[in-house]
Amino acid sequence: MPFLLQPWHILLAALSGMVNQRQQQIIEFQNAQIEALLKKLGHKRLLLDDDQRRLLAVKGQAIGRKVLFELTTIVTPDTILRWHRELVAKKFDSSNKRQPGRPRIRQEIVDAIVRFATENPTWGYDRIQGALRNVGYHIADSTVANVLKAHGIEPAPDRQRTPAWSTFLKAHWLGGNQLSSNFSEAG
Repeated sequence: MPFLLQPWHILLAALSGMVNQRQQQIIEFQNAQIEALLKKLGHKRLLLDDDQRRLLAVKGQAIGRKVLFELTTIVTPDTILRWHRELVAKKFDSSNKRQPGRPRIRQEIVDAIVRFATENPTWGYDRIQGALRNVGYHIADSTVANVLKAHGIEPAPDRQRTPAWSTFLKAHWLGGNQLSSNFSEAG
């Protein structure tokens, strides 16, 4: 059975032809605009920022190399496609996830650690960590150790082997009440 053209086939073909002709006119206008701008620039290099290069790279990749060579472009089609390759490579190289290191400890925490260690020479890392937790700072005992080491303060057993009775009584008699009141006055 031969293929018979229906009236809507003819209408669809005519409509497609008009749309295609309109798109071709728009492309020719855009090419003329770009050529005029390039003539105006002469041999000066056009500097684009990263966002502009990214936009051209994505749009250029979408239409393909063959079409890019048919169009008038402000940079060569090879440059546009190279930008796209670099974008794709950068997306998967995990460079945006790399940070320079661990975040620093806030200075107020460092000051509190040093203060607790100097005012309470019998306290070890865990006791200082617990005191900091009581006032709202949650850090690891290894952080306490690192801060004390950075400030040249020895661990608790090395600071004073046999504490004086006055130190012992002060630490146990006044307990945490004086500690928390001292900390709130400083903060």
